[in-house]
Amino acid sequence: MPKPIEATNDFVVKFANVNGSGSASANELFARSILRMGVPIASRNIFPSNIQGLPTWYEVRVSGEGWLGRRGGVDIMVAMNPQTWDKDVASIEPGGYLFYDCSKPLPPSKFRDDITVIGMPLTEICNRTYTDPRQRQLFKNIIYVGALTALMGISAEVVESLIREQFKGKERLLEPNFKALHIGRDYALEHLDGLCRLKVAQSDMVGERIFIEGNDAAALGCVFGGASVAAWYPITPSTSVAEAFNAHCRTWRVDPETGENRFAIVQAEDELAAIGVVIGAGWNGARAFTATSGPGISLMQEFFGLAYFAEIPAVVFDIQRGGPSTGMPTRTQQSDILLCAYASHGDTKHVLLLPEDPREVFEFAAAALDLAERLQTPVFVMSDLDIGMNQWLCEPLAWDEARRYDRGKIMTADMLESGMDFGRYLDVDGDAIPYRTLPGTHPTRGAYFTRGTSRDRYAKYSEDGAVYVDNMQRLLRKFETAKGLVPRPVIRNATRPARFGVIHYGSTAPAMAEALHALEKRGLHVDSMRLRAFPFHDEAIEFINAHEQVFIVEQNRDGQMRTLLINEGAVDPVRIVSIPHYDGAPITARFIIAEIAARLAQLEPRLEGAAE
Repeated sequence: MPKPIEATNDFVVKFANVNGSGSASANELFARSILRMGVPIASRNIFPSNIQGLPTWYEVRVSGEGWLGRRGGVDIMVAMNPQTWDKDVASIEPGGYLFYDCSKPLPPSKFRDDITVIGMPLTEICNRTYTDPRQRQLFKNIIYVGALTALMGISAEVVESLIREQFKGKERLLEPNFKALHIGRDYALEHLDGLCRLKVAQSDMVGERIFIEGNDAAALGCVFGGASVAAWYPITPSTSVAEAFNAHCRTWRVDPETGENRFAIVQAEDELAAIGVVIGAGWNGARAFTATSGPGISLMQEFFGLAYFAEIPAVVFDIQRGGPSTGMPTRTQQSDILLCAYASHGDTKHVLLLPEDPREVFEFAAAALDLAERLQTPVFVMSDLDIGMNQWLCEPLAWDEARRYDRGKIMTADMLESGMDFGRYLDVDGDAIPYRTLPGTHPTRGAYFTRGTSRDRYAKYSEDGAVYVDNMQRLLRKFETAKGLVPRPVIRNATRPARFGVIHYGSTAPAMAEALHALEKRGLHVDSMRLRAFPFHDEAIEFINAHEQVFIVEQNRDGQMRTLLINEGAVDPVRIVSIPHYDGAPITARFIIAEIAARLAQLEPRLEGAAE
């Protein structure tokens, strides 16, 4: 029989609820109360694709050391959903804890001998306290939060301050919530004291960091990056990008004197129309974007080809989810890498940015708007559901007020008047990026016909093969130019010379950081590289060629980034070994540790002991 787990500021709590029960805000209240105690957390919301009735989970990783990825495993399960009881109980670590509503007795077979069971008659307490059925449900959630905070040593004052902030302007709701909170706390202190050995102690590890969703950060990045047009069609998990952009624009983009909006947001009839609006706005000189997910990307394909070939700026936020088809719309994956890199028919290559967290989403949103205009092409920001719809602890968002937007090569009226030769698809400077004019620049000069058909350097229609090849080769050279403009990869060398390396990107980063630390403690030394963009910098290919073998960890079945590296880097496929993770849940440090350790043991039998 294992001993009960004892831990301070280092455990995982998971809430199992029914979707639509009002538990989400209560569970977040619990998570934020730990943050207010100065202890870093990583929270993940796992929810169904329907409105209500199906299971939902909320996981909180408490880490005094500051690890922000999923660890794996559950130390205390708050089991509030009979539908998932057996699965939830089975997921608890040996020596862990089960907190549940014991108002109705359950047979001994429903429990485990190797965990501590903490029962609280929540339904009975609520029925005794409240007469309204809705109140019984809503305050039940606050009551169990109160009990948990008491069991774990979380200050009541901290929780109360958060409630005050939550209901600012609705002060009539304060007293009922305070009452429910203390009902839970008082019961736990009187009847359950000492049963839970998982504790939260005051710390100062959070510092100035903020707690923010990636989709909100994307919207802010677009505001600060100068976007004035957004077109979108609702789809999980990207909808909140447009909603947040609307909210922020109403704060920052309304003329204070006239009340006029300095932005335009269009909810289009479908995804194809949405990207059409974005391309039209970009052609007119506005900074424009859309936000969607994999199914939307599929529907936009033809217009991506138009924007690539006609060289029109456009920014696309792909908040990736599980596919194919409808797949798992409320689960996370890195499933659209190849879809976006080669979007549309014919020969295309698109710029991809790969942020690791909301802070980098904010930075890359603004960078994407600059890159799209500099390169005159679509740019994809490859976020995912984990980043987009979960709140992450990250460094404060920063903006340099001296920063100026990069509008790229725009030929002005003065330049046209001076007699400069204007060819819309003419490479003047050797970087393969032509000059463009904006509508209305000059009354008689600088006009051209924008078309998706083949044309010469002066935008004149042509089906001549040599003319077509000339244009397509220039587009390839422009993609080479992009290599020097996109974010460089981040390389971390092991503390000792390493024969092996690991590549990762996007939301895998926090779990990877913890995994590499744990592997080094075992004596397993691996260099790492976090890709941040496509096209790949030369140093990304050099990293692969410098190691005997490189593992690439990605959250899709088919190793899409591996395929892209082989296609574009001409590296030996034998050198790159895929480690796929695609069950829809964010990847865990435990998974990465186990997979890399097992492969290292195969490559170097002397390391087998360290892998166990």
